[in-house]
Amino acid sequence: MKAIVSCLVALMVFSCTKEPSIQKYFVQKTEDPNFVALDLSPSFLNVNEAGLSADSKKALESFEKMNILAMRLSEDNKEAYKKERAEVNTILKNEQYQELMHFNGKGGGASIKFVGDENNIEEFILFADSKDLGFAVIRVLGENMTPTDIMNFVDVLKQSNFDSDQLKPLQDVMKGI
Repeated sequence: MKAIVSCLVALMVFSCTKEPSIQKYFVQKTEDPNFVALDLSPSFLNVNEAGLSADSKKALESFEKMNILAMRLSEDNKEAYKKERAEVNTILKNEQYQELMHFNGKGGGASIKFVGDENNIEEFILFADSKDLGFAVIRVLGENMTPTDIMNFVDVLKQSNFDSDQLKPLQDVMKGI
């Protein structure tokens, strides 16, 4: 019996990674008053599937949920903002996050990364940063997603009839980003 308990304890210790991840970061920051966090399920989209193309239907079926975490920059939180932005950048440098695209502009930038392989993407991560306004991290979680599915999912979003009041907390925080 002791051997079984010892094996179970060892398995739990070795299976729990100490490496930071975007998922752990979301969990840690969800209750932080400096952040706005939203979790959106496919039902949020309120899409008439009858009007979707086969590719759009496939993209919608591969989508499981979206997590959004945003921090607005203000005079009162400049140091905390720098620390948090650096922490997200450090996490996203981990080799499990493969870069798909990167954009830079005068006032900030954005990157799109993914976890998985090109035929079975588990999650897409969009990290958008404005030097004047703040940053947002968006996780799109799914099953058997491909880069094409994400592009088609954007089209699904355009056709959706979601209740924009559900996004009001995010809109209030991230005006202008």
